[in-house]
Amino acid sequence: MSTLGVREQMLDNSRADILSAAAQCFMERGYSATSIDDVARSLGATKGRIYHHFHSKADLFAEVFRFGMDMNYAALEPLLAVPGRAAVKWKKMAFAHVLQMITTKPFQRAVWLGVEMHLRGATTPEQRSVFNDLINYRTEYGNIFRDVLRKGREEGDFDFENLSIANQLMFMTLNSPIFWYSARTGETRADLEDVVRQVVTCAYRGLGGKEENTA
Repeated sequence: MSTLGVREQMLDNSRADILSAAAQCFMERGYSATSIDDVARSLGATKGRIYHHFHSKADLFAEVFRFGMDMNYAALEPLLAVPGRAAVKWKKMAFAHVLQMITTKPFQRAVWLGVEMHLRGATTPEQRSVFNDLINYRTEYGNIFRDVLRKGREEGDFDFENLSIANQLMFMTLNSPIFWYSARTGETRADLEDVVRQVVTCAYRGLGGKEENTA
């Protein structure tokens, strides 16, 4: 069973609704300006309903972060055993990742916000242990791409100097829709996938990827 499938089994509908409402609030207001009252109002519920599942705003935020990453892992999981050249595999992984950035944008913005808080040290001592685990969870995800990039360079399909720098810059491009993407009126699935394709193409070329017909 996929990571997401396991998580879905663990989350009842009430808990999942709270996470979705909280992710939206954190995206719109940021962490500091978001209160449990805000989440409750967004949900049309009482604070008691939220406190039944989460002890504090910090606990709620950590679970939003974790669930956002769970969804990313689950989207990637079917692609990890794809045979063939690493560059071809990378394109499939990158497409799945960008699609996640768009379709689960509130959760992905929360992940980004959590990383920023961690880097600034804007966490309490109690939160730091939890954040360290979450950041490590995210790093492990990034290392999946890093390994594919390394193999793609060894196979001659990517041309970049420093693997760590390339991986960081790649994610800056692939993650960018969480900041600028908004659905357009009448947008179709095909329109959405075309946006994803363009983002992936930009990242691929930035990695020195060969043209489509040679990779």
